[in-house]
Amino acid sequence: MKQPGRKDDSGSGLCRGIVVLVMCVGACDQGPTGSDTGSSPPSRPLFEEVSGPAGLNFNHQTGATGHKWFPESYSGGVAVLDFDDDGDLDVYCVQAGRLPHERDPGVSTSALPGNVLYENLGDGTFRDVTARAGVGDPSYGIGVACGDYDGDGRVDIYVLNLGPNVLYRNNGDGTFTDVSAESGAADPGNAIAAAFFDYDADGHQDLFVANYILWTPELNEARPCTDRWGQRDFCSPTVFDAPAPDTLLHNNGDGAFTDVSKPAGIHAVYGNGMGVVAADFNGDGRLDLYVSNDGVPNQLWINNGDGTFHDEALLAGCAVNREGKPEASMGIAVDDLDDDGDPDLFMTHLHGETHTFYRNDAGLFDDQTLQVGLNVSNPYTGFGTAWFDYDHDGRLDLFVAHGRVSRWENRPPERNAYAEPDMLLHQSASGVFEDVSATAGPYFQTEHTGRGAAFGDLDNDGDLDIVVVNADGPARWLRNTCITPDRPAGDASRHWLMVKTRLRPHGGDAIGAKVSIVTGDRTRTRDLRIAYSYASSNDPRVHFGLGAATAVDDLIVRWPDGEIEHFGPQPADHVVTVRRGEGTGG
Repeated sequence: MKQPGRKDDSGSGLCRGIVVLVMCVGACDQGPTGSDTGSSPPSRPLFEEVSGPAGLNFNHQTGATGHKWFPESYSGGVAVLDFDDDGDLDVYCVQAGRLPHERDPGVSTSALPGNVLYENLGDGTFRDVTARAGVGDPSYGIGVACGDYDGDGRVDIYVLNLGPNVLYRNNGDGTFTDVSAESGAADPGNAIAAAFFDYDADGHQDLFVANYILWTPELNEARPCTDRWGQRDFCSPTVFDAPAPDTLLHNNGDGAFTDVSKPAGIHAVYGNGMGVVAADFNGDGRLDLYVSNDGVPNQLWINNGDGTFHDEALLAGCAVNREGKPEASMGIAVDDLDDDGDPDLFMTHLHGETHTFYRNDAGLFDDQTLQVGLNVSNPYTGFGTAWFDYDHDGRLDLFVAHGRVSRWENRPPERNAYAEPDMLLHQSASGVFEDVSATAGPYFQTEHTGRGAAFGDLDNDGDLDIVVVNADGPARWLRNTCITPDRPAGDASRHWLMVKTRLRPHGGDAIGAKVSIVTGDRTRTRDLRIAYSYASSNDPRVHFGLGAATAVDDLIVRWPDGEIEHFGPQPADHVVTVRRGEGTGG
């Protein structure tokens, strides 16, 4: 990736930061008898931008001075999490601010802009509780990951910085404690993304950190970059030739981690890491890792089951695209798109490249971007992304946040030279995606400098919303309006089910669990995965669109250690919490 923009340019005051926007195209308004492609104009926007009225007033700052320091181009992470365990998703926004070498040494860090935690009040509004919670880290922030590292049933926050990262332990009383040093998690490698996952199935969440480049201001000055007009612009990371090794931290079970990167084989090969997702890619029952790298081949770290990993990306067909070229690889979406039991991959890239889809067949991948109609993104640069069933028709759709890292050519000065429209794609019954952005609502008709995007049901109405952070702009909550007071849950045209999984003994989220639903002769599986998209953390509840089905015949959970439990039939249109040990054996 190259990198970001300056200010959010919408042509009006609408586009200035984080957006959560969902549009109910086609199936949402017309049900299963409506347009299969979702291209029919909806009777109302599918997504409404409501961050202002909701009190989500975060404004992202890169600290840009015109010097085009490289880190200014890629910051902007966001998390949706239930930090107080009240059933409502809260929002944590990561701030960049001023680069350390440009900060006035006489200014206290307390005067610097920091990260912000917004508590969800349950009535469609949020309040800033950062000071009380103690999570306003003033470092130059990039991204965020969430998980329960100490196994107490409460979600903790891991902030990825330019410089040492910060781990906040949730105290359970609305406050957090910085345990970075004592836990051994203060990795200094310039990270963008991280994932909590239990790679050795010992019941403790380990941590993988995807580091980007070993950047310094001196390196930036020694290798300045310019655009075609000779104006200074952001560099590609390959100009610096300084990839940072990734880090694997093993959870000791006593509140601390041990760096096992070298003995685990993770340092055998590395690149310019921008993203990481954990999934069982080859179906052997163990969690593997996929790492996306900027401009160099990606890695598929296969879990050997003995504490070591080996990179199989080249042999598996997901290191480079179908033309044998590495791409920019910013955002990652992972899910079983074709219901064959294998997690498929989608990645966002630079303008001039396609956003790339790799179909997984028993651990072997094939670039099928063209076959599914996803070669529509060439003009744009993508970051945050996810597959999600926004209209509850039972098929996964796609959202991509866009924002350039090099200037648009011939753009008039009154328009943001880095802003681009975001994209919503609807999946048809034939498995082909159609760009429905033009009919998705006003937000999609404006331009943004999108970075992180987090996905979750912020208003608990059963459909998934989006929170988007834009570089040098406000945060946006795009609220999905598929279910509204005039179209309540239970409408026969579209149903849903959300599943919250809880472990023993304290009941934390079962990251890495596989949740399956059976409806008639169809079985669908979704992993409980919260680390995906770009520099962001997402809703830990597993969401299914059910179409016209008013119930599921069986709910099955494969826990992270391989044990399987059945939880029987479930009615549609509610959130079900399943606890380990309360189902029946498989």
